Amino acid sequence: MARADKAADIAEIAENFRTSTAAVLTEYRGLTVAQLKTLRRSLGETSNYAVVKNTLTKIAAKEAGVEGLDGLLAGPSAIAFIKGDPVVAAKGLRDFAKANPLLVIKGGYMDGKMLSAAEIAKLADLESREVLLAKLAGAMKASLSQAAALFQAPLAQAARTIEALRVKAEVDPSVIGGAGAAAPAAAAAPAEVAPVEEAPAADDTVAADEAEATVADTTPEADSDVPEGAEVEVADEVAELSTQPSDTDSNIEASVDAVADDSADGENTEG
Repeated sequence: MARADKAADIAEIAENFRTSTAAVLTEYRGLTVAQLKTLRRSLGETSNYAVVKNTLTKIAAKEAGVEGLDGLLAGPSAIAFIKGDPVVAAKGLRDFAKANPLLVIKGGYMDGKMLSAAEIAKLADLESREVLLAKLAGAMKASLSQAAALFQAPLAQAARTIEALRVKAEVDPSVIGGAGAAAPAAAAAPAEVAPVEEAPAADDTVAADEAEATVADTTPEADSDVPEGAEVEVADEVAELSTQPSDTDSNIEASVDAVADDSADGENTEG
C-alpha cells in the first residue's frame, strides 16, 4: 500500500473515532462477504462497520486520543463505528453473533472509557433510547392524567354536594337557613301578638278616665245641695269644742295633783 493511501486510511479511521459515540471491535474470521453485508444492514444507517488494518488503526486511535485499543487489535479486525444509539448497535451485533458464532465481539470504547465484551453484552440488554423515551412519555402522560384526576375530583365532589343540598333545600328550606332563620321567625311572633295584649290596657285607661270624669261631674252637685248657712254653723261648733278642755285632760290633771299631794305627805312624815 502506498504511503498516501495509508495516510488517507489513517485519517479516515481517526475521523470515525472522533465523530462516533461508541466503537465496537470485532473479529470476523470465517465470515463471508454476504454475511458481512447482512451485518451492516442489521446495524442500521447510523453505524458504519469497516474492516481495518491493526497497525493503521493503532496510529489513528492515537491521533484521535483513543487509548487502550492496542491489546484488542489482533487477527482479522473490523470496527463498528456507532454514530446513533449505542444500545441499538449493540443489540444488532449480539443478535448477529448468536446467529453467526464466527463473529467475535472483543470489546469497545464509549464516552472515553474502554468496554469489555461482557459490558457490551449488558449494553445490548438495555432498552433502546426510543423505547426509554416512549416509556418516559407514557409515564409522564399517566402522571399528568392522575394529577388532572386529583384536581378534578374535589371539584366534582363539591358540585355533587351542592346539587344534593339544593335538592334537599327545595323540600325543606330550613336546611339552608338553619337556626338563624328560625330565630327571626320566633322573635317576630311576639311582635305580632303584642298589639293584641296592649289593647285591653288602652280600654282600661279609657274606662278609668270616664269614671273620673263621672265622679268629677257628680261631686259639685252634692256640694251644691248643702246650704251655705249650715256650713258656717258647723265651723263655729268645731271651734268651740277645740277651746274647751276634754274630760280626758281633766282626769290627767287630777291624777297628777294626787301624786303630788302624796309625795308631800311622805316628806313631812320622814321629817
